[in-house]
Amino acid sequence: MKSLAREGESEEGATARGAASASASAAPGTGPGLVVMDKTLRPAADSARIPSTPSPLALHDRSITPRYQGPHPAPNVHLHHTGSTAGRNPPDSTERRTAVADTDETGERPDKRSGPGGGILMGRPFGVPVYVSPSWFLVAALITWVFGDQLDRVLPDLGPARYLVSLFFAVAFYASVLVHELAHTVAALRFKLPVRRIQLQFFGGVSEIEKESETPGREFVLAFVGPLLSLLLAGAFYLGMELVDPATVPGVLLAGLMISNLLVAAFNLLPGLPLDGGRMLRAVIWGITGKPMTGTVAAAWVGRALAVAVLIGLPMITHTGILGTGAIESTGMNTVMDALLAAILAAIIWTGAGNSLRMARLREHLPELRARTLTRRAVPVENATPLSEALRRANAHGARAIVVVDGHGDPLSIVRESAIASVPEHRRPWVAVSTLAQDLTDGMKVSAELTGEELLDHLRATPATEYLVLEPSGEIYGVLSTLDVEKAFVKAMARPQS
Repeated sequence: MKSLAREGESEEGATARGAASASASAAPGTGPGLVVMDKTLRPAADSARIPSTPSPLALHDRSITPRYQGPHPAPNVHLHHTGSTAGRNPPDSTERRTAVADTDETGERPDKRSGPGGGILMGRPFGVPVYVSPSWFLVAALITWVFGDQLDRVLPDLGPARYLVSLFFAVAFYASVLVHELAHTVAALRFKLPVRRIQLQFFGGVSEIEKESETPGREFVLAFVGPLLSLLLAGAFYLGMELVDPATVPGVLLAGLMISNLLVAAFNLLPGLPLDGGRMLRAVIWGITGKPMTGTVAAAWVGRALAVAVLIGLPMITHTGILGTGAIESTGMNTVMDALLAAILAAIIWTGAGNSLRMARLREHLPELRARTLTRRAVPVENATPLSEALRRANAHGARAIVVVDGHGDPLSIVRESAIASVPEHRRPWVAVSTLAQDLTDGMKVSAELTGEELLDHLRATPATEYLVLEPSGEIYGVLSTLDVEKAFVKAMARPQS
Protein backbone atom coordinates (compact mmCIF):
# COMPACT_ATOMS: atom_id res chain seq x y z
CA MET A 1 0.00 0.00 0.00
CA LYS A 2 2.99 2.28 -0.51
CA SER A 3 1.30 4.37 -3.19
CA LEU A 4 -1.85 4.78 -1.12
CA ALA A 5 0.08 5.71 1.97
CA ARG A 6 1.96 8.34 0.01
CA GLU A 7 -1.37 10.00 -0.75
CA GLY A 8 -2.73 9.58 2.78
CA GLU A 9 -2.74 12.18 5.50
CA SER A 10 -0.66 10.23 7.98
CA GLU A 11 2.57 10.47 6.00
CA GLU A 12 2.64 14.22 5.46
CA GLY A 13 0.57 15.18 8.47
CA ALA A 14 -1.52 17.63 6.40
CA THR A 15 -5.24 17.92 6.84
CA ALA A 16 -8.13 19.94 5.51
CA ARG A 17 -7.46 22.41 8.32
CA GLY A 18 -4.20 23.32 6.60
CA ALA A 19 -5.94 23.71 3.28
CA ALA A 20 -8.54 25.94 4.91
CA SER A 21 -5.92 28.58 5.47
CA ALA A 22 -5.27 28.87 1.70
CA SER A 23 -6.29 32.02 -0.08
CA ALA A 24 -9.87 32.00 -1.30
CA SER A 25 -9.56 35.12 -3.40
CA ALA A 26 -7.97 33.71 -6.53
CA ALA A 27 -10.03 34.30 -9.65
CA PRO A 28 -11.78 31.37 -11.35
CA GLY A 29 -9.99 29.99 -14.34
CA THR A 30 -8.22 27.09 -15.89
CA GLY A 31 -4.59 26.24 -16.34
CA PRO A 32 -1.96 23.57 -15.92
CA GLY A 33 -3.16 22.83 -12.42
CA LEU A 34 -6.53 21.69 -13.71
CA VAL A 35 -4.90 19.11 -15.92
CA VAL A 36 -3.04 17.69 -12.93
CA MET A 37 -6.21 17.68 -10.88
CA ASP A 38 -8.11 15.85 -13.61
CA LYS A 39 -5.55 13.08 -13.43
CA THR A 40 -5.65 12.98 -9.65
CA LEU A 41 -9.41 13.04 -9.16
CA ARG A 42 -10.08 10.01 -11.31
CA PRO A 43 -13.69 8.86 -11.63
CA ALA A 44 -14.23 5.53 -9.89
CA ALA A 45 -15.47 3.93 -13.10
CA ASP A 46 -12.11 4.47 -14.80
CA SER A 47 -10.19 2.44 -12.28
CA ALA A 48 -8.99 -1.04 -13.09
CA ARG A 49 -10.96 -3.82 -11.44
CA ILE A 50 -9.68 -7.25 -10.55
CA PRO A 51 -12.75 -9.53 -10.65
CA SER A 52 -10.93 -12.50 -9.10
CA THR A 53 -10.32 -10.61 -5.85
CA PRO A 54 -13.23 -10.51 -3.38
CA SER A 55 -14.44 -7.04 -2.49
CA PRO A 56 -13.57 -6.20 1.13
CA LEU A 57 -16.96 -4.53 1.43
CA ALA A 58 -18.62 -7.90 0.84
CA LEU A 59 -16.35 -9.66 3.32
CA HIS A 60 -18.99 -10.80 5.78
CA ASP A 61 -21.53 -12.00 3.27
CA ARG A 62 -20.62 -15.65 3.81
CA SER A 63 -18.27 -16.05 6.68
CA ILE A 64 -19.61 -19.54 7.21
CA THR A 65 -19.66 -21.43 3.96
CA PRO A 66 -22.80 -23.25 2.82
CA ARG A 67 -23.71 -26.66 4.14
CA TYR A 68 -24.02 -29.37 1.53
CA GLN A 69 -27.39 -30.87 2.21
CA GLY A 70 -29.96 -30.74 -0.52
CA PRO A 71 -31.09 -34.06 -1.97
CA HIS A 72 -30.53 -34.85 -5.60
CA PRO A 73 -31.88 -38.29 -6.43
CA ALA A 74 -29.72 -40.46 -8.64
CA PRO A 75 -31.35 -42.23 -11.56
CA ASN A 76 -31.59 -45.32 -9.39
CA VAL A 77 -32.51 -45.92 -5.76
CA HIS A 78 -29.76 -43.84 -4.15
CA LEU A 79 -30.18 -40.26 -2.99
CA HIS A 80 -27.02 -38.10 -3.23
CA HIS A 81 -27.08 -35.29 -0.69
CA THR A 82 -25.23 -32.14 -1.42
CA GLY A 83 -25.30 -28.45 -0.61
CA SER A 84 -24.84 -25.10 -2.26
CA THR A 85 -22.30 -22.32 -2.57
CA ALA A 86 -23.06 -19.00 -4.12
CA GLY A 87 -20.12 -16.66 -4.48
CA ARG A 88 -20.30 -12.93 -4.88
CA ASN A 89 -18.66 -11.17 -7.74
CA PRO A 90 -16.88 -7.95 -6.94
CA PRO A 91 -19.21 -5.00 -7.56
CA ASP A 92 -18.85 -2.59 -10.42
CA SER A 93 -17.67 0.90 -9.56
CA THR A 94 -21.09 2.50 -9.51
CA GLU A 95 -22.28 5.50 -7.58
CA ARG A 96 -24.14 3.27 -5.14
CA ARG A 97 -21.88 0.37 -4.33
CA THR A 98 -23.63 -2.90 -5.07
CA ALA A 99 -21.38 -4.70 -2.58
CA VAL A 100 -22.89 -2.64 0.22
CA ALA A 101 -26.49 -2.55 -0.90
CA ASP A 102 -29.04 -0.46 0.97
CA THR A 103 -30.53 -1.85 4.16
CA ASP A 104 -33.95 -1.17 5.58
CA GLU A 105 -34.80 0.09 9.02
CA THR A 106 -34.39 -3.38 10.49
CA GLY A 107 -30.85 -3.64 9.23
CA GLU A 108 -31.76 -6.26 6.64
CA ARG A 109 -31.50 -5.72 2.92
CA PRO A 110 -34.77 -5.10 1.17
CA ASP A 111 -36.24 -8.16 -0.51
CA LYS A 112 -35.52 -6.83 -3.97
CA ARG A 113 -31.84 -6.34 -3.01
CA SER A 114 -31.41 -9.63 -1.18
CA GLY A 115 -28.53 -10.55 -3.42
CA PRO A 116 -28.11 -12.85 -6.41
CA GLY A 117 -30.68 -15.62 -6.27
CA GLY A 118 -32.23 -14.23 -3.10
CA GLY A 119 -35.53 -15.90 -3.90
CA ILE A 120 -38.88 -15.75 -2.15
CA LEU A 121 -39.07 -14.57 1.45
CA MET A 122 -40.82 -17.31 3.46
CA GLY A 123 -40.58 -15.92 6.98
CA ARG A 124 -38.27 -14.62 9.72
CA PRO A 125 -37.71 -17.27 12.42
CA PHE A 126 -35.62 -15.79 15.25
CA GLY A 127 -35.67 -12.55 13.27
CA VAL A 128 -33.59 -14.05 10.42
CA PRO A 129 -35.15 -13.93 6.93
CA VAL A 130 -35.52 -17.29 5.18
CA TYR A 131 -35.50 -17.27 1.37
CA VAL A 132 -36.33 -20.04 -1.08
CA SER A 133 -34.36 -19.75 -4.29
CA PRO A 134 -36.19 -20.33 -7.60
CA SER A 135 -33.74 -23.19 -8.21
CA TRP A 136 -35.42 -25.07 -5.35
CA PHE A 137 -38.51 -25.61 -7.48
CA LEU A 138 -36.38 -27.38 -10.06
CA VAL A 139 -34.91 -29.85 -7.57
CA ALA A 140 -38.33 -30.28 -5.91
CA ALA A 141 -39.76 -31.31 -9.29
CA LEU A 142 -36.87 -33.73 -9.81
CA ILE A 143 -37.34 -35.29 -6.36
CA THR A 144 -41.07 -35.59 -7.01
CA TRP A 145 -40.45 -37.41 -10.27
CA VAL A 146 -37.76 -39.83 -9.01
CA PHE A 147 -39.34 -40.56 -5.62
CA GLY A 148 -42.70 -41.02 -7.35
CA ASP A 149 -41.24 -43.79 -9.53
CA GLN A 150 -39.86 -45.48 -6.42
CA LEU A 151 -43.26 -45.26 -4.73
CA ASP A 152 -44.84 -46.94 -7.76
CA ARG A 153 -42.72 -50.01 -7.06
CA VAL A 154 -43.38 -50.02 -3.32
CA LEU A 155 -47.03 -48.89 -3.30
CA PRO A 156 -48.43 -49.60 -6.78
CA ASP A 157 -52.01 -48.96 -5.67
CA LEU A 158 -51.37 -45.24 -5.26
CA GLY A 159 -51.58 -44.52 -8.96
CA PRO A 160 -51.06 -40.86 -9.97
CA ALA A 161 -51.44 -39.83 -6.31
CA ARG A 162 -47.87 -41.04 -5.77
CA TYR A 163 -46.56 -37.78 -7.20
CA LEU A 164 -48.51 -35.78 -4.66
CA VAL A 165 -46.93 -37.91 -1.92
CA SER A 166 -43.52 -37.38 -3.52
CA LEU A 167 -44.03 -33.62 -3.55
CA PHE A 168 -44.86 -33.77 0.16
CA PHE A 169 -41.61 -35.68 0.70
CA ALA A 170 -39.62 -32.99 -1.14
CA VAL A 171 -41.15 -30.24 1.00
CA ALA A 172 -40.67 -32.23 4.21
CA PHE A 173 -37.05 -32.94 3.37
CA TYR A 174 -36.24 -29.29 2.77
CA ALA A 175 -38.03 -28.47 6.00
CA SER A 176 -35.48 -30.71 7.72
CA VAL A 177 -32.70 -28.89 5.84
CA LEU A 178 -34.14 -25.67 7.22
CA VAL A 179 -34.00 -27.13 10.74
CA HIS A 180 -30.33 -27.96 10.11
CA GLU A 181 -29.65 -24.36 9.12
CA LEU A 182 -31.69 -22.96 12.00
CA ALA A 183 -29.44 -24.90 14.36
CA HIS A 184 -26.44 -23.02 13.00
CA THR A 185 -28.39 -19.77 13.18
CA VAL A 186 -29.49 -20.20 16.80
CA ALA A 187 -25.95 -21.08 17.84
CA ALA A 188 -24.59 -18.04 16.00
CA LEU A 189 -27.11 -15.73 17.65
CA ARG A 190 -26.25 -17.25 21.02
CA PHE A 191 -22.59 -16.35 20.39
CA LYS A 192 -23.59 -12.77 19.38
CA LEU A 193 -22.76 -13.40 15.70
CA PRO A 194 -25.16 -11.61 13.33
CA VAL A 195 -26.95 -13.76 10.75
CA ARG A 196 -27.99 -12.02 7.55
CA ARG A 197 -30.28 -14.69 6.13
CA ILE A 198 -30.93 -18.37 5.43
CA GLN A 199 -31.38 -19.49 1.86
CA LEU A 200 -32.74 -22.80 0.56
CA GLN A 201 -31.53 -23.50 -2.95
CA PHE A 202 -30.78 -26.19 -5.52
CA PHE A 203 -28.21 -28.22 -3.59
CA GLY A 204 -29.35 -27.47 -0.05
CA GLY A 205 -29.20 -24.55 2.34
CA VAL A 206 -26.84 -21.83 3.48
CA SER A 207 -26.72 -19.74 6.64
CA GLU A 208 -25.07 -16.38 5.97
CA ILE A 209 -23.29 -15.57 9.23
CA GLU A 210 -21.52 -12.23 9.05
CA LYS A 211 -18.60 -12.76 11.43
CA GLU A 212 -16.16 -15.46 12.40
CA SER A 213 -16.26 -17.19 15.78
CA GLU A 214 -13.94 -15.69 18.36
CA THR A 215 -12.66 -19.01 19.72
CA PRO A 216 -12.05 -22.50 18.31
CA GLY A 217 -14.51 -23.92 20.84
CA ARG A 218 -17.32 -21.77 19.53
CA GLU A 219 -16.33 -22.57 15.96
CA PHE A 220 -16.60 -26.28 16.72
CA VAL A 221 -20.00 -25.94 18.38
CA LEU A 222 -21.33 -23.71 15.61
CA ALA A 223 -20.37 -26.30 12.98
CA PHE A 224 -21.45 -29.39 14.94
CA VAL A 225 -25.00 -28.33 15.84
CA GLY A 226 -26.20 -28.69 12.23
CA PRO A 227 -25.28 -32.38 11.76
CA LEU A 228 -26.42 -33.02 15.34
CA LEU A 229 -29.92 -31.74 14.56
CA SER A 230 -30.00 -33.84 11.38
CA LEU A 231 -29.12 -36.93 13.46
CA LEU A 232 -31.83 -36.08 15.98
CA LEU A 233 -34.36 -35.69 13.18
CA ALA A 234 -33.33 -39.07 11.76
CA GLY A 235 -33.87 -40.59 15.20
CA ALA A 236 -37.30 -38.98 15.50
CA PHE A 237 -38.34 -40.32 12.09
CA TYR A 238 -37.08 -43.78 13.08
CA LEU A 239 -39.23 -43.72 16.21
CA GLY A 240 -42.17 -42.69 14.06
CA MET A 241 -41.58 -45.68 11.80
CA GLU A 242 -42.07 -47.97 14.77
CA LEU A 243 -45.59 -46.68 15.19
CA VAL A 244 -46.85 -47.21 11.62
CA ASP A 245 -47.04 -49.98 9.05
CA PRO A 246 -43.94 -49.76 6.81
CA ALA A 247 -46.06 -50.73 3.77
CA THR A 248 -48.18 -47.57 4.04
CA VAL A 249 -47.65 -44.01 2.82
CA PRO A 250 -46.66 -42.73 6.31
CA GLY A 251 -44.23 -45.63 6.70
CA VAL A 252 -42.52 -44.96 3.36
CA LEU A 253 -42.32 -41.23 3.99
CA LEU A 254 -40.84 -41.67 7.45
CA ALA A 255 -38.28 -44.16 6.12
CA GLY A 256 -37.26 -41.81 3.32
CA LEU A 257 -36.89 -38.85 5.67
CA MET A 258 -34.89 -40.93 8.18
CA ILE A 259 -32.44 -42.10 5.50
CA SER A 260 -32.18 -38.64 3.97
CA ASN A 261 -31.33 -36.97 7.28
CA LEU A 262 -28.78 -39.67 8.09
CA LEU A 263 -27.07 -39.01 4.76
CA VAL A 264 -27.18 -35.25 5.38
CA ALA A 265 -25.51 -35.69 8.78
CA ALA A 266 -22.93 -38.17 7.51
CA PHE A 267 -22.00 -36.08 4.49
CA ASN A 268 -21.70 -32.86 6.47
CA LEU A 269 -19.45 -34.57 9.03
CA LEU A 270 -16.81 -35.34 6.40
CA PRO A 271 -13.66 -33.55 7.63
CA GLY A 272 -13.04 -31.07 4.83
CA LEU A 273 -14.04 -27.50 4.10
CA PRO A 274 -16.56 -26.19 3.26
CA LEU A 275 -18.52 -28.95 5.01
CA ASP A 276 -19.41 -28.74 8.71
CA GLY A 277 -16.89 -31.49 9.44
CA GLY A 278 -14.23 -29.34 7.80
CA ARG A 279 -15.05 -26.46 10.10
CA MET A 280 -14.85 -28.81 13.05
CA LEU A 281 -11.42 -29.99 11.86
CA ARG A 282 -10.38 -26.36 11.45
CA ALA A 283 -11.49 -25.64 15.01
CA VAL A 284 -9.49 -28.57 16.39
CA ILE A 285 -6.30 -27.56 14.57
CA TRP A 286 -6.88 -23.94 15.54
CA GLY A 287 -7.19 -24.99 19.19
CA ILE A 288 -4.00 -27.07 19.04
CA THR A 289 -1.81 -24.58 17.18
CA GLY A 290 -3.44 -21.34 18.27
CA LYS A 291 -3.47 -20.27 14.59
CA PRO A 292 -6.84 -20.15 12.81
CA MET A 293 -5.12 -19.80 9.43
CA THR A 294 -3.26 -23.09 9.96
CA GLY A 295 -6.56 -24.82 10.66
CA THR A 296 -8.14 -23.29 7.57
CA VAL A 297 -5.31 -24.36 5.27
CA ALA A 298 -5.35 -27.94 6.56
CA ALA A 299 -9.14 -28.31 6.42
CA ALA A 300 -9.31 -26.72 2.95
CA TRP A 301 -6.78 -29.15 1.50
CA VAL A 302 -8.63 -32.05 3.06
CA GLY A 303 -11.74 -30.65 1.39
CA ARG A 304 -10.00 -30.65 -1.97
CA ALA A 305 -8.94 -34.26 -1.41
CA LEU A 306 -12.59 -35.08 -0.66
CA ALA A 307 -13.62 -33.43 -3.92
CA VAL A 308 -11.28 -35.71 -5.85
CA ALA A 309 -12.54 -38.73 -3.89
CA VAL A 310 -16.15 -37.83 -4.68
CA LEU A 311 -15.38 -37.35 -8.37
CA ILE A 312 -13.76 -40.79 -8.64
CA GLY A 313 -15.44 -42.76 -5.89
CA LEU A 314 -19.12 -41.82 -6.07
CA PRO A 315 -19.81 -43.40 -9.48
CA MET A 316 -17.85 -46.51 -8.42
CA ILE A 317 -19.89 -46.84 -5.22
CA THR A 318 -23.14 -46.46 -7.13
CA HIS A 319 -22.35 -49.14 -9.68
CA THR A 320 -20.59 -51.70 -7.48
CA GLY A 321 -23.42 -51.95 -4.96
CA ILE A 322 -21.26 -51.10 -1.94
CA LEU A 323 -24.21 -49.30 -0.39
CA GLY A 324 -26.14 -52.55 -0.31
CA THR A 325 -28.40 -52.20 -3.33
CA GLY A 326 -26.57 -54.58 -5.61
CA ALA A 327 -24.47 -53.86 -8.65
CA ILE A 328 -26.04 -51.67 -11.31
CA GLU A 329 -25.26 -51.71 -15.01
CA SER A 330 -22.55 -49.17 -15.78
CA THR A 331 -23.81 -48.25 -19.23
CA GLY A 332 -26.39 -45.89 -20.65
CA MET A 333 -27.96 -42.78 -19.20
CA ASN A 334 -27.50 -43.93 -15.58
CA THR A 335 -23.72 -43.83 -15.93
CA VAL A 336 -23.77 -40.40 -17.52
CA MET A 337 -26.08 -38.97 -14.83
CA ASP A 338 -24.06 -40.41 -11.94
CA ALA A 339 -20.82 -39.10 -13.41
CA LEU A 340 -22.39 -35.68 -13.96
CA LEU A 341 -23.70 -35.50 -10.38
CA ALA A 342 -20.31 -36.55 -9.03
CA ALA A 343 -18.57 -33.88 -11.13
CA ILE A 344 -20.96 -31.15 -9.98
CA LEU A 345 -20.60 -32.14 -6.33
CA ALA A 346 -16.81 -32.38 -6.57
CA ALA A 347 -16.63 -28.96 -8.23
CA ILE A 348 -18.76 -27.40 -5.49
CA ILE A 349 -16.59 -28.87 -2.73
CA TRP A 350 -13.34 -27.89 -4.46
CA THR A 351 -14.57 -24.35 -5.07
CA GLY A 352 -15.87 -24.02 -1.51
CA ALA A 353 -12.51 -25.12 -0.09
CA GLY A 354 -10.73 -22.55 -2.26
CA ASN A 355 -13.14 -19.83 -1.18
CA SER A 356 -12.48 -20.70 2.47
CA LEU A 357 -8.76 -20.24 1.89
CA ARG A 358 -9.26 -16.90 0.16
CA MET A 359 -11.60 -15.61 2.85
CA ALA A 360 -9.21 -16.62 5.62
CA ARG A 361 -6.33 -14.91 3.87
CA LEU A 362 -8.47 -11.84 3.32
CA ARG A 363 -9.34 -11.67 7.01
CA GLU A 364 -5.67 -12.01 7.86
CA HIS A 365 -5.10 -8.70 6.09
CA LEU A 366 -7.98 -6.88 7.79
CA PRO A 367 -5.75 -5.03 10.31
CA GLU A 368 -3.95 -3.38 7.38
CA LEU A 369 -7.06 -1.36 6.56
CA ARG A 370 -6.79 1.94 8.43
CA ALA A 371 -9.01 4.90 7.72
CA ARG A 372 -6.19 7.30 8.61
CA THR A 373 -3.67 5.91 6.09
CA LEU A 374 -6.21 5.48 3.29
CA THR A 375 -7.70 8.96 3.57
CA ARG A 376 -7.22 11.47 0.76
CA ARG A 377 -6.24 15.01 1.65
CA ALA A 378 -9.21 17.33 1.16
CA VAL A 379 -9.58 21.05 0.54
CA PRO A 380 -12.62 22.85 2.05
CA VAL A 381 -14.59 25.28 -0.10
CA GLU A 382 -17.87 27.12 0.26
CA ASN A 383 -21.08 26.38 -1.64
CA ALA A 384 -20.76 29.05 -4.31
CA THR A 385 -17.11 28.31 -5.18
CA PRO A 386 -16.70 27.57 -8.91
CA LEU A 387 -15.44 24.09 -9.69
CA SER A 388 -12.36 25.45 -11.49
CA GLU A 389 -11.35 27.45 -8.41
CA ALA A 390 -11.91 24.47 -6.12
CA LEU A 391 -9.71 22.33 -8.37
CA ARG A 392 -7.03 25.03 -8.41
CA ARG A 393 -6.94 25.14 -4.62
CA ALA A 394 -6.84 21.37 -4.39
CA ASN A 395 -3.93 21.20 -6.82
CA ALA A 396 -2.08 23.91 -4.94
CA HIS A 397 -2.22 21.91 -1.72
CA GLY A 398 -1.81 18.41 -3.17
CA ALA A 399 -5.36 17.49 -2.19
CA ARG A 400 -7.36 14.78 -3.94
CA ALA A 401 -10.84 15.60 -2.63
CA ILE A 402 -13.13 18.59 -2.12
CA VAL A 403 -15.37 19.16 0.90
CA VAL A 404 -18.10 21.81 0.88
CA VAL A 405 -18.32 23.72 4.18
CA ASP A 406 -20.52 26.47 5.57
CA GLY A 407 -19.40 29.91 6.75
CA HIS A 408 -18.23 28.44 10.07
CA GLY A 409 -16.12 25.72 8.42
CA ASP A 410 -18.52 22.90 9.27
CA PRO A 411 -18.73 20.21 6.55
CA LEU A 412 -21.94 20.06 4.51
CA SER A 413 -21.20 17.74 1.58
CA ILE A 414 -18.53 15.99 -0.51
CA VAL A 415 -17.94 16.76 -4.17
CA ARG A 416 -18.13 13.48 -6.03
CA GLU A 417 -15.31 12.32 -8.29
CA SER A 418 -17.69 11.08 -10.97
CA ALA A 419 -19.49 14.43 -10.98
CA ILE A 420 -16.22 16.33 -11.47
CA ALA A 421 -15.28 14.13 -14.41
CA SER A 422 -18.66 14.72 -16.06
CA VAL A 423 -18.17 18.51 -16.29
CA PRO A 424 -16.27 19.68 -19.42
CA GLU A 425 -13.25 21.81 -18.69
CA HIS A 426 -14.64 24.93 -20.37
CA ARG A 427 -17.76 24.75 -18.15
CA ARG A 428 -15.94 24.48 -14.83
CA PRO A 429 -15.61 28.23 -14.11
CA TRP A 430 -19.42 28.50 -14.31
CA VAL A 431 -20.41 25.45 -12.25
CA ALA A 432 -20.68 25.80 -8.47
CA VAL A 433 -19.32 22.91 -6.40
CA SER A 434 -22.61 22.67 -4.50
CA THR A 435 -24.32 21.32 -7.63
CA LEU A 436 -21.87 18.40 -7.75
CA ALA A 437 -21.83 17.54 -4.07
CA GLN A 438 -23.47 14.72 -2.11
CA ASP A 439 -24.99 15.82 1.18
CA LEU A 440 -23.39 14.28 4.24
CA THR A 441 -25.34 11.93 6.50
CA ASP A 442 -24.18 10.69 9.88
CA GLY A 443 -23.24 7.35 8.32
CA MET A 444 -20.97 9.09 5.81
CA LYS A 445 -18.83 10.48 8.63
CA VAL A 446 -16.00 8.12 9.55
CA SER A 447 -13.63 8.33 12.49
CA ALA A 448 -9.98 8.48 11.51
CA GLU A 449 -9.31 5.88 14.21
CA LEU A 450 -11.38 3.11 12.57
CA THR A 451 -9.43 0.08 11.34
CA GLY A 452 -10.05 -3.39 9.98
CA GLU A 453 -13.39 -5.01 10.61
CA GLU A 454 -14.86 -1.95 12.35
CA LEU A 455 -14.06 0.16 9.31
CA LEU A 456 -15.64 -2.34 6.90
CA ASP A 457 -18.74 -2.65 9.08
CA HIS A 458 -19.16 1.12 8.99
CA LEU A 459 -18.79 1.32 5.21
CA ARG A 460 -21.20 -1.55 4.65
CA ALA A 461 -23.82 0.00 6.94
CA THR A 462 -23.98 3.21 4.88
CA PRO A 463 -23.27 2.65 1.17
CA ALA A 464 -21.47 5.53 -0.55
CA THR A 465 -18.50 6.15 -2.82
CA GLU A 466 -16.84 8.74 -0.54
CA TYR A 467 -16.87 9.33 3.21
CA LEU A 468 -15.78 12.29 5.33
CA VAL A 469 -13.06 11.28 7.77
CA LEU A 470 -13.03 13.17 11.07
CA GLU A 471 -10.60 13.43 13.94
CA PRO A 472 -11.90 12.33 17.35
CA SER A 473 -12.25 16.05 18.12
CA GLY A 474 -14.64 16.46 15.17
CA GLU A 475 -12.23 18.32 12.88
CA ILE A 476 -12.01 17.41 9.20
CA TYR A 477 -9.20 14.98 8.40
CA GLY A 478 -9.96 14.18 4.75
CA VAL A 479 -12.06 12.03 2.45
CA LEU A 480 -12.06 8.23 2.23
CA SER A 481 -12.99 6.58 -1.08
CA THR A 482 -14.35 3.03 -1.14
CA LEU A 483 -12.27 2.53 -4.26
CA ASP A 484 -9.10 3.18 -2.23
CA VAL A 485 -10.21 0.57 0.31
CA GLU A 486 -10.63 -2.01 -2.43
CA LYS A 487 -7.28 -1.12 -3.99
CA ALA A 488 -5.58 -1.53 -0.61
CA PHE A 489 -7.06 -4.98 -0.33
CA VAL A 490 -5.94 -5.94 -3.82
CA LYS A 491 -2.37 -4.98 -2.92
CA ALA A 492 -2.52 -6.77 0.42
CA MET A 493 -3.91 -9.94 -1.16
CA ALA A 494 -1.20 -9.87 -3.84
CA ARG A 495 1.56 -10.15 -1.26
CA PRO A 496 2.85 -13.61 -0.24
CA GLN A 497 0.92 -15.27 2.56
CA SER A 498 2.44 -14.80 5.98
